[in-house]
Amino acid sequence: MTPTQDLSFLSLVLNASLLVQLVMLLLLAMSVASWTIIFKKTAILRGVRRDTERFERDFWSGGDLNTLLDAAQRNTRSDAVLEHIFEAGMQEFMKVREIDAARRAMKATYQREMDMLEANLPFLASVGSVSPYIGLFGTVWGIMHAFRGLANVQNATLAAVAPGIAEALVATAIGLFAAIPAVVAYNRAATDVDRLAIRFETFIEEFTNILQRQTAGK
Repeated sequence: MTPTQDLSFLSLVLNASLLVQLVMLLLLAMSVASWTIIFKKTAILRGVRRDTERFERDFWSGGDLNTLLDAAQRNTRSDAVLEHIFEAGMQEFMKVREIDAARRAMKATYQREMDMLEANLPFLASVGSVSPYIGLFGTVWGIMHAFRGLANVQNATLAAVAPGIAEALVATAIGLFAAIPAVVAYNRAATDVDRLAIRFETFIEEFTNILQRQTAGK
């Protein structure tokens, strides 16, 4: 590339060395995958929060537990996490009439549901942490490639090496483009999951107390 050539983003990408282009392609694939996860995870967590609030209103309105159980058994939606926890505890309590058994059933369901909510979050964390370094590797390699090209040039000037350096720096830019949204989305999703976990654990304790009072009153 000569100093008079096109220095647009597309031109820089197309004229980069093969290794730098492969680095860019990898980062682009990671970015697409992370954005797919971000959109899906946002929708899932929004649905779980909405369904959790709905079930809490129904539960604390003083409705009959058997009626709530029937409704929970009919609700097969994946975002009805709290309802599934209640269903597991209520069913186990009705079978054996033991508080500890009901608590264990709720805890087991809670753990399965939390695994579902936390799915793919490690990938976002990985994209956020490694993308800048992958981009930096592409940049370093590209700059080395640009300076090696100066060996065959009699008049080595900044203008001669600038296009090659610009090509290399695109890799770092793409790395940051992949990393920043992934980090922001991971922190937001992790915070939302933690808040939901606290609500679920609180419900398990409160529902356990309700079952204990019912058992003691009989």
